[in-house]
Amino acid sequence: MLTKFQNYITEHHLINKGDRILVALSGGVDSTVLAELLRRCGYDIMFAHCNFHLRGKESDGDEQFVREYAERVGVKLYVKQFDTLEYVETQKVSVEMAAREMRYAWFDDVIGAGGYKLALAHHADDQIETFFINLLRGAGIKGLKAMQPRNGLYIRPLLWASREEIKQFAIENGIQWREDSTNNDTVYLRNKIRHELMPVFDSIKPEAREKILESVNHLASENQLYRELLREKLSQIETVDGVLHTIPKRHFDRPKGVNKSSTNVGKQILFEWARNFDFSFSQCESILASLDGESGKEFYSPNYQLVIEKDTIDIFPIELTDNLLTPGLSYSKQPVRTTHALSLLITDNPNIAQLDFDKLKFPLTVRHWWHGDRFHPLGLKGTKLVSDFFNDNGFTTFQKRHTQIITDAEGEIVWIVGHRIDDRFKITNKTKTIYEIKFGD
Repeated sequence: MLTKFQNYITEHHLINKGDRILVALSGGVDSTVLAELLRRCGYDIMFAHCNFHLRGKESDGDEQFVREYAERVGVKLYVKQFDTLEYVETQKVSVEMAAREMRYAWFDDVIGAGGYKLALAHHADDQIETFFINLLRGAGIKGLKAMQPRNGLYIRPLLWASREEIKQFAIENGIQWREDSTNNDTVYLRNKIRHELMPVFDSIKPEAREKILESVNHLASENQLYRELLREKLSQIETVDGVLHTIPKRHFDRPKGVNKSSTNVGKQILFEWARNFDFSFSQCESILASLDGESGKEFYSPNYQLVIEKDTIDIFPIELTDNLLTPGLSYSKQPVRTTHALSLLITDNPNIAQLDFDKLKFPLTVRHWWHGDRFHPLGLKGTKLVSDFFNDNGFTTFQKRHTQIITDAEGEIVWIVGHRIDDRFKITNKTKTIYEIKFGD
């Protein structure tokens, strides 16, 4: 087994020369055998143990076992005590999810501080169980490929070995371990699959587990190809302008007369794109169903906003202000140009505003537009709501939020930056001094 173990590490490039390996050590047979195999191969290892205090004296017994083992073999040990039930209460998650979130957060802290890779004791039977767990959750190819030998700084050197092989190695080599009584509790989905579903497959086909693992490996390869093709597809249809991500709606529409499968393809493309911004599959179904409705419908993930515009779907951060605008930025009373030959100076650059200096009240301030804002658009009589100006000129939601406005000391709008100055501050043949403001390069 030692030879197979080392060959697997080499084949999948799991450990390089000079790597320091932190072993997630529960005290069970899987993690203890992993620790022994790494130790006997001569790798630079440390142990990390989590005590979730869920099984009373049994949990404390696991911790004591790990402490004694680490001391006996002379390996440094990290131990973390968790109040799991308090986490369950405050975060409103299951016990299983609480334990998972807490241990991986702690592992990340330890490997980050120590410069380690983290070795996990997942094995072939865990792989099969994970496949069925994800299948029952309705996972796609990404979930059905289950676990991989390497994921960033996480490595799984035992993913090739069965639970029986691991246990047999422990027995033959006199390796002691702790039994977790909850492993037989079929209240947990993984245990139900392990103790009730897998024996049925074994009875149907003796090599059932081997064939399921083959399928999982095929799915992993197909997922890799799918991801590469997806990246290529998205690079062709997505436009990125700063923080704004845009794809034309036509890439998600089902052409008339085309079968329903085309909608499924569009849904999948939408999901694969939107999931990068933490939108869920169910949200993507709602988005797809809203494509033919009125433009402007909005959807939100924790940090992003998705808007269905007339011809596009736009995604951008919810918080734009801090990134794109310095609220309250003021312009001092410094005229840029003085002239008597105005016709030679007039510019059509949308990022430059040329105003009558004597009509301005300083200081000028930059801000976002507010609902109810009115101004006198250049060339028009009377006032207009800024929101109506936006709509009349086909502004998207992102453009509305991104657009900046300059006001004078009395709060009067002087310029909708990049689009229109206020008629009251325009240059005329009576202008003596031009005040010029330039935004951008």
